[in-house]
Parts: sequence; structure tokens; C-alpha cells
Amino acid sequence: MWNTVILVLVIAFIIFLCGIRIDREYERSVVFRLGRFKHIKGPGIYWIIPLIDIKKKADLRVRTLDVASQETVTKDSVTIRIDAVLYYRVEYPEKAIIKVRNYQHAIGQKALTSLRNVIGQHNLDEVLNDRTSINVAISEIVDHVSDEWGLKVISIDIKDVEIPKDMQRAMAKEAEAVREKRARIIKAEAEQEAAKKLTEAAAMIAKNPMALELRRMQMVTEVGAEQNTTTLLMMPSEFVNLAKAMSDHFVDKDKK
Repeated sequence: MWNTVILVLVIAFIIFLCGIRIDREYERSVVFRLGRFKHIKGPGIYWIIPLIDIKKKADLRVRTLDVASQETVTKDSVTIRIDAVLYYRVEYPEKAIIKVRNYQHAIGQKALTSLRNVIGQHNLDEVLNDRTSINVAISEIVDHVSDEWGLKVISIDIKDVEIPKDMQRAMAKEAEAVREKRARIIKAEAEQEAAKKLTEAAAMIAKNPMALELRRMQMVTEVGAEQNTTTLLMMPSEFVNLAKAMSDHFVDKDKK
């Protein structure tokens, strides 16, 4: 009799040990009893009924999924190749296990198709310059669908946009033309500003003729400082007298 009792206890202890499970802090287990969803267990140590309860484990950490590189056509009919990465996590383990067979594959395919659809609604310039809004739009679409699967989309980021060689050359020419246009506009504005300043200076000199003489002396001083030369200065009245003398000389010569 005691042998039977001991045997039963040993069997019960073995069954008890077989039913012990341990899940880490970031893990949850979906328990099915006789094929039907019972409850969620974890983290830590817990016990299930062997041969009756079956568990499926789900990882709650954020996962990354590379969206396969693919060719897509923009709104302005330019074929480009795009690489993207998806960040998501399991929010409701029971939905992720019950609602979809392979939630990682399912969310990857949804991100792939959503990426094509959103890119097809934007021009090439918008894809290159406004990636943030495109990423948000794709994330909202995928998150809306994946919510039924118990998944939470953190973000979708476009990693790289590959443009055809011909389009790259065309864009380089366009950028060069824009820079040349900007340079010409800046030069024209500088000329306009210089002409304005010269006009103001001329008006000031016309009001005070001595300012012209002071400016002339300053220029001579600057030239003498830069070059070791001897400079002959003549007052404006001397220029007038010299011009008159030369004129009289040529008049007398013609008379003779």
C-alpha cells in the first residue's frame, strides 16, 4: 500500500514539474486549454496542466523589419528604388497569436504595399525633400491595419532612395542652373547697391566741393602707401590754368 502511495506521489510530482514554465520580463505566453484560449501567463514562473494546456510565446520587445528593396513609380512617372525599415512591437499577445498566422510576415507585406501606394501619390521632389510626412503617412496606414493583429507600429523610416542615372544628371544640371541664377541675382543686387551708394556720394560731393579734394588726397595717400612712388599733386585751379595755357599755346601756333 505504501508503495502505491509513494508511486502516486512521485508521478504527481513529476507531472507538477512538467507543468512548470518560466517566462522572461519581455515575454508573454498565450495558454490554450483543450484548444481554446484560456489566459495569458508571465512574466516569471507559473504552472500549466501538462498535456492539456498548450502555450504560444510572444516577444514584447520592439522589433525591426527590413522592407525589401523595391522599384516603384512616383506621381510624376519616375521609377525609383526604395529601401525602408519598420519598427513595431506586440501589444496584445492573444491577438498576435490568434488573429494572424505569421504576424511578422503579415505586417511586412502590409508595409510593402503601403509604401508603394504612398510613394505613388507623391512627386519625386516630395519623396526626396519631405520624407518625414511620407513616413508618418505610411505608419498610420500600417498601424490601422495591424491594430487588429495586436501589433503597434512605432515608425517606418525610408532609408535610401535610388534614382536612375539619367535623372541624376538632369537634377545636377537643374541644380547648377539654379546656383548660376542665384549668383547672377546676387551680383546684380550688389551692382544696384553700389550704384545707389555712388549716387549718394556724388550728391554729397556736389553740396560740398572740398569733399572731392579730401577724397583725392586720401586716394593719393593710399597709392603712395602701397607703391614706392613719387606723386605730383595739383590743385583743381592749377588744372584750369594749365589747360588755359595749353589752349593759348595752340591758338598762337595756328595763327603763325
